[in-house]
Order: sequence, then structure tokens, then C-alpha cells
Amino acid sequence: PIEENPYDKEYYFYHLELLQAFVTQIKQLPPFNHEDPSEADSEFLNALVKLAADSKASDWLDHGQTLLCRVVSGYPHLMPLLYRDLLWFFGGDCLHYMPDDEIALFQQLDEQREQAKSKLQPFSYKEARAKLMRMH
Repeated sequence: PIEENPYDKEYYFYHLELLQAFVTQIKQLPPFNHEDPSEADSEFLNALVKLAADSKASDWLDHGQTLLCRVVSGYPHLMPLLYRDLLWFFGGDCLHYMPDDEIALFQQLDEQREQAKSKLQPFSYKEARAKLMRMH
């Protein structure tokens, strides 16, 4: 679901890049790197690959939410690789896996983006995120 304004496009593409990076990383790890993974593991990985490649589906956000929740429940060893931003982005049930202080940070970041959008001020999601999360 790409919005037609630069604020939402940047936000969307940032998260799509994170999703693609996550998929690339987990392909190198068990059970996905086994020669003969189980059918369930193969189907899950294929669904994630498809999600990262085709974001135009009408149920894309719901499907992403379901798949990320499956990471939490079925592949807990992958949680250190799962970008917290993706839990926030897909929302819904994914928010159950985020502490309140983390949710507050992402809410603040979204508010900054919306404020810049409403005032038509320049805004870089990556820079604002890094600043808010004290990365630089």
C-alpha cells in the first residue's frame, strides 16, 4: 500500500527494505538453510519471500502481521534478527510483542512524520528515527 506522498513513500520503502533484509538473513539459518527443510518451514519462508517481493496485495499488511507473529511463536531463535520497526509497521497482534516504552518511541516518530507532512516540511524518517533512538 504505497501512498502517493513522499513522507509515506519513504516510510513504506524503509520498512520494505527491512523486511527484505530480514528474509535475506534468515535464509542463511536453520531450519531454512537445511537441504531438505520441512514442508511447513518451506511454506513459511516462501510466504515471507513473497511478502517482501509483492507488497501490492490488498491483504498485504494483514498477511505480514500474521507472518511476523509466526516468527515469534514458531521461530523464536530468529527474534534477535527481526527488526522491531517491522512489528510496529505491521501493527495489530505484532504490538503484543513490544514493550510500552518501545511503542511510545514509534508513536512519537509517527507523530513527527505526520506533523512534518501536515506542514509540508522536509522530513527524513531514517534521520528522525536515528535521532530519536539516539543512534547519532
